[in-house]
This record gives sequence, C-alpha cells and structure tokens, in this order.
Amino acid sequence: MRASRLLVGLLVVFLLAGCAGRELATRDAPGELTIDRALILAEARRSLGIPYRYGGTTERGLDCSGLVQRAYSHAGIRVPRTSRAQFEALPRVNAARPGDLLFFATSGGGKASHVGIYLGDGEMIHAPGRGRRVTTTTIALDYWQERFLGAAAPAP
Repeated sequence: MRASRLLVGLLVVFLLAGCAGRELATRDAPGELTIDRALILAEARRSLGIPYRYGGTTERGLDCSGLVQRAYSHAGIRVPRTSRAQFEALPRVNAARPGDLLFFATSGGGKASHVGIYLGDGEMIHAPGRGRRVTTTTIALDYWQERFLGAAAPAP
C-alpha cells in the first residue's frame, strides 16, 4: 500500500512537471557582447518610450515584433516580421544572452504571440500593448515565466 502511494505521488509530480512549460534560463556574461548585440541593445534602448502601435515599425509606434525587427535591422540582421514567424524561423538557444529574443504565448493556444529582447540582469525590453509604451520589465514575474516558449539567437 505504501509503495503504491509513493508511485502515485511520483506520477503526479512528473505530470505536473510536464505542465510547467519551458524554463526561462539566462546567461549574462559582462564584457562578452559582440558589436552586433551592442548595436541591437542600443537601438532597443533608444526605442524606450515609443508608443505601442499594432503593426508599427517606426518611432511613431512599434509593436513587439516591430521593435525586434527595428533593433536587429540596426545591426544589419534581417528577421521575420511577426513574433510567430520569428519564433518559427530563428535559431533556438537554451539560455538567453543579452540581445537574444524571448518568446511568449500571451494570447492562448500555445503559439508565440509576444516577443521581447533580453537586456541582461533578468530584464527585457518590449512593446507591451495598446495604450502603453516600449518599456523594460523583469522576466522573473510569474506572468512571463508561465507563458515562456523559448529563446532565439539571431545575432552572433
């Protein structure tokens, strides 16, 4: 009887672990930024305060994937236009470094619907949505942890 309870308990733990999603892991290495990553981060920071605009790619307004496309183009790197296309096309990494992309399923369905640029030190920059402006946020929030899909590294 005791062995069956233990077995059932272990089974429950494994099932719950499978529902937890991917772990949002980071790797900050001060002084190891490539010039491409430095350019991406500089352009992303210059975008702080720009209003959110669905489909926006200019200083008049940006959406999350428009912010990514704008920052990466500043470094001469082409990325797809939408967060879903970016998630599907770009090379995945296990641990994000500054300048990498973080993808989230924010609208249900388990598909990428939001993207941010990892800044380092547990922070990302993103365009959060209608009525808001490009800003930074901590990725330690349960909201992001629960919706995290994966990270990608299009920059060397």
